[in-house]
Amino acid sequence: MPVRTRLKLGDILVKEGLINAAQLDEAIRLQKTTGRRLGETLIGLRFITEEQIAEVLGRQLGIPYRRFDKNELTQSSDPAVRNIFSTEIIRKEGAFPLERSAAGLTVALADPLDLILMDNLKKMANCPIIPVITTRSDLHNAIEATYGKLNLLKEAVAGSYSEPSKEKGGLQIEEPADLSGQQNQSVEDVAAQAGQAQVIRLVDLFLLEAVNSRASDIHIEPYPNRISIRLRVDGILQPVDPPAAHLMPAIISRIKILARMDISEKRLPQDGGFTIKIGERTVDMRVSSIPVLYGEKIVIRLLDKSNLITDYKLLGMAGKALEDIEHGIKAPYGLIFITGPTGSGKSTTLYATLLKLRSPGKNLLTIEDPVEYKVDGINQVQAKPQIGLTFAAGLRAFLRQDPDIIMVGEVRDLETAEICVRAALTGHLVLSTLHTNDAASAITRLTDLGIEPVLLAPSMVMVIAQRLVRKLCLQCREPIPTPAQISADAPLPPGQYYGPKGCKDCHNVGYKGRMALYEVLRVDAELRTMINQRANAEEIKRSARNHGMKTLFESGIEKAAAGLTSIEEVLSVATMEI
Repeated sequence: MPVRTRLKLGDILVKEGLINAAQLDEAIRLQKTTGRRLGETLIGLRFITEEQIAEVLGRQLGIPYRRFDKNELTQSSDPAVRNIFSTEIIRKEGAFPLERSAAGLTVALADPLDLILMDNLKKMANCPIIPVITTRSDLHNAIEATYGKLNLLKEAVAGSYSEPSKEKGGLQIEEPADLSGQQNQSVEDVAAQAGQAQVIRLVDLFLLEAVNSRASDIHIEPYPNRISIRLRVDGILQPVDPPAAHLMPAIISRIKILARMDISEKRLPQDGGFTIKIGERTVDMRVSSIPVLYGEKIVIRLLDKSNLITDYKLLGMAGKALEDIEHGIKAPYGLIFITGPTGSGKSTTLYATLLKLRSPGKNLLTIEDPVEYKVDGINQVQAKPQIGLTFAAGLRAFLRQDPDIIMVGEVRDLETAEICVRAALTGHLVLSTLHTNDAASAITRLTDLGIEPVLLAPSMVMVIAQRLVRKLCLQCREPIPTPAQISADAPLPPGQYYGPKGCKDCHNVGYKGRMALYEVLRVDAELRTMINQRANAEEIKRSARNHGMKTLFESGIEKAAAGLTSIEEVLSVATMEI
């Protein structure tokens, strides 16, 4: 029997010499703000790996450590073992039953220190629990391999779903090879098919798969004779095995019903949304449909509040950029802009900043289109241009609401920009976003919109440009020599550079997760003079670099030298700086 102990994880890791007391204190402080487990926090800070935690806990507790890639997490073929716990318990609690013997039930756990869980499992199984330890990634892979698909997706791909009835009340498609034929069905027929248990379970499956895969979007597209379903994971679309083509109309209708969209309207774009709960997690689903050649294309944006990162270091900020941002957001008033293309993480940085600034003593107001995350303690307004509630109209109303801090989703026009500047000059801190390639271009973009430099110069506090890059999988990354061509063209910091390889832990992609590259332009007295003189973006950028600003490329290369990402990833989002 394993030895039960109340020794805490942090104490065990310090005792083993894997982390020091200062690192433990930093992780505990961060844990209090994020609510995440200590182990997850230590891994996020890169103080330790999942495998190191599992190995040391196994040694300390006398529990075997098992790995998925060595086929050590294979479940017994005994149906009683497979069904001893509900799939909800297995997923929610992270308890994977392996085999049963006279001594008890062997269960793989990522947290064998959870004695309450152990006691609950013992009561449910009505026998002693024999724990083995594994990492959360391996546990997830084992559960998915055994329970994740529920055999449903395989059945759908294989066509084992029964064909829709051709009788009245069933789904009728004139040309099965042409999915645009769904427009000839009655609304009642489509709604009836969408409500069938098989279709409901299939849609639930794809939503669950997307959440478990850390996907940001689901793309469902109709083509002749097939459906394409892809998940955007770490910024890259990855195809998944689709169901049989004849289920497409029912799947689309099921999603539109959930999102409170009009299932009878297939000729015009629509927007909607709904919320799902998986255990303790609440995920908002934002749905968009457009008519395409063979039917309707659906894109679902997943907004998982539990994945909202509030710590700047976990976002990828470091060094002078981190110091500048933390100093800049303490300004009592002024303009702070975050710039970058769509999908570069601007909203995440904005929300992280708002959460840092949130306090009972301040009145925070936001106007967004759409509101991506609902945050307690912040007054959030959904823009509705169709009824006149534009960014500019909302901002004008905000100024009569005694605000301390204002966040505007995006500055798109002169009117919005002018109100932002006026609010900043009258004692408010204003945060917003722009679409520019770098930080310096944000200033010239505002003057191009029509903002007078004499007003812009005193109101600007800081501009943050950012991009997202994929993080190398720490389990399989491969060391590579310093690229000679790049080092000849631009100075590279010393360090060990790595490239992607691919393993089970990262689904053979070579990357797992993303982080941001930051270019932080602090507006000082010299830059205010340059703004007044209508300096161009290159001149502003040159001055900022002379004062220590690191460009997006320099930020990325530093992370590549630290082994966190690859040079190819950096070059895919940032222009080489010489």
